[in-house]
Amino acid sequence: MFSKLRKALSAFIEHASRILFSKKELEELIEELKYTLIENDVAYEVAEKLTEDLLLLVEENRVRSRKDLINALREIIISMLKHVEGIDIIKEVNKHKPYKIVFLGVNGVGKTTTIAKIAVLYRDRGYKPLMVAADTFRAGAQEQLRYHGSKVGIPVFAGKYGSDPAAVAFDAIVYAEKRGYDVVLIDTAGRMHTDMDLVAELKKIVRVVKPHRKILVVDALTGNDAVEQARFFNDAVGIDAVIVAKADAYEQGGVPLSIVYTINKPIILLGIGQGYKDIKPFNIQEYVDKILPVNA
Repeated sequence: MFSKLRKALSAFIEHASRILFSKKELEELIEELKYTLIENDVAYEVAEKLTEDLLLLVEENRVRSRKDLINALREIIISMLKHVEGIDIIKEVNKHKPYKIVFLGVNGVGKTTTIAKIAVLYRDRGYKPLMVAADTFRAGAQEQLRYHGSKVGIPVFAGKYGSDPAAVAFDAIVYAEKRGYDVVLIDTAGRMHTDMDLVAELKKIVRVVKPHRKILVVDALTGNDAVEQARFFNDAVGIDAVIVAKADAYEQGGVPLSIVYTINKPIILLGIGQGYKDIKPFNIQEYVDKILPVNA
């Protein structure tokens, strides 16, 4: 996980540590670092911000050793991630029942599987979740969610194919209220993220459902496209948080940093495998520890 970004940053640190007192050489190396970061899925504006902040510390004579260099990079990256306040979708259930989450994301990113994982997470914490198949467009979408529901033993509410997705979502909430469900997890259509009809459909679902959270699911393996999807859905519909699926197989490492910084929204969970319990909270300190060498 994130091994290529760690390797790139480690190589930069080792090289830079040998030329710390040659300002011109160090400036050139920091410029090279910018493009190395971009090669590892760090968005251009993020790579530029990171290297500009590092260069400023160098100019202020605050980087005099390998240890200083690692600390500087650590502080910069943490500040770029921590400027966004995280949310706890488990604790929030106690404030709102039923707690409603609308999940967004293009087809193929692992959205439906992620919803099943979160349903299991809620059930394991003692809550009663209901999954909702509000994708009435894509053939097999409802069967896919029902399959997961049968595997984990969690009910699925679905309407007819071709019916209004917002009406299906609304009916599901009424159903959940009457039967004492604590959480309603709404799966939505995920056609190409440039599809304006889909955006209108999603906006209608949000308007009707009034969700407590809108969560985008992206696939880490799609790299920069995941960042562009985050930008698009945030601009078009508005999102509260992001879940990065397939993080366990992702080597480049730049996607989490790029998403948080570019859309100013937190990553709350990482998908780390194919099992229904293979999901974990995104921890900033842990992420930084994975992409930077130890401070020794």
